[in-house]
Amino acid sequence: MPQRNCNRTKEKVSKPSKRIILPIEMEAYQAVVKEPKLFREWVDQHIACWPELFPSEIVQGYGLHSRYTSTKMPEIVLRRIELKETKDVYTVAPSGVMPYMTGYTDDVEKALFLLRFGVPYWALTYVFGKNDMYWFRQFCHFGRYNIVQTTVKDLKKLPKDLLADEKHIYINGEKAYIATIVAKDCVLGASISLTADEDGLTEAYGHFQEEILHVDPDYEPETVNVDGWAATQKAWLNLFPFITVIQCFLHAFLKIRNCCQKRLKHVYPEIAQRVWDTYSAVNAAAFLSQIVSLQKWAEEKLHDTGSALQSVLKLCAKADRFVLAFDYPNAYRTSNMIDRHMLPMDRWLFHMQSFHGHLLSAEKAVRAWSLSHSFWEYCPRANIRKKFKSPAHNINGFVYHDNWLHNLLISTSISGSK
Repeated sequence: MPQRNCNRTKEKVSKPSKRIILPIEMEAYQAVVKEPKLFREWVDQHIACWPELFPSEIVQGYGLHSRYTSTKMPEIVLRRIELKETKDVYTVAPSGVMPYMTGYTDDVEKALFLLRFGVPYWALTYVFGKNDMYWFRQFCHFGRYNIVQTTVKDLKKLPKDLLADEKHIYINGEKAYIATIVAKDCVLGASISLTADEDGLTEAYGHFQEEILHVDPDYEPETVNVDGWAATQKAWLNLFPFITVIQCFLHAFLKIRNCCQKRLKHVYPEIAQRVWDTYSAVNAAAFLSQIVSLQKWAEEKLHDTGSALQSVLKLCAKADRFVLAFDYPNAYRTSNMIDRHMLPMDRWLFHMQSFHGHLLSAEKAVRAWSLSHSFWEYCPRANIRKKFKSPAHNINGFVYHDNWLHNLLISTSISGSK
């Protein structure tokens, strides 16, 4: 049987949503939706509390437009409203109902939560019923939303300092790369590139640029932390010409560790200590001074070690790139934060056995994982759980609902259309 070729065409994934999703218990919603006066009072209360969930033109007024009932869930009635200024029509829905009326949120929440741990779709079918494609579509639907707008609800909290890296994957046996963007403990972008060259990565990271500029047309990041891959650095400079590219110090150290840890066991602890003492310099002048000292020490002590000496000298030669971080106190100097997020992504991909279909379906799945990952709750034993429920709670400082899936659905309100 011939191998299935990977579809190399990829349409725009993030699409505007004219669905306003608000928190309310289903019993209360059933009573409110039947009475126009109560319905308006309920909507008005949320306009006052959560204006970001509505189109900005709603302050000019709105009227009740029509009702909507789906044959999938005839017991649920949805109302539409019409903006007086633009005449645009939006559907108002409770967070207790999944998009496209595919089920109740509480009925699918636990199954979708298990996808965090790479549980296969057939296992969800075995435990929760339905079928494999039902769970696949429920999950991948979230790949349609604007990741940045859904995750960050306040323009003032859009991060100016970013981290970027590529995760190697396979689609139908062909190598590909997930261009991933992380900041403030949230995954803010993920897109598949079939190549690791400048053009491919520029296109992949360009999806993040498109989505964040849709949220804030004046957005301009200050720094991005990347590894030493030249194509990644060029891609970011193509998208944001005024951004400062900061090379990851950790990646430079890892090359030293790979050369020294086994071959030079007697001297490796001292090498590591000197390297990290250099990293811990209090300012740019002290850092450059430490680099000079490290280089001089390495040339004296490691002169006969070959690759070990070269790895240390390569780190010292990049001092001008590392020192840029001192001009930006909030910039990321290492890739630790993005590594923490790409590790569970790697486990998810391993259990999913990568992708075996069209490029667009793989793109939606990656985006759905990235968005869900910011809303899935922290481990109860984690120290950060004492303050925040999830990364999205961490970056925003609040949640719309105590349940992660309800909170995610409410956050997708008018995603991409504001």
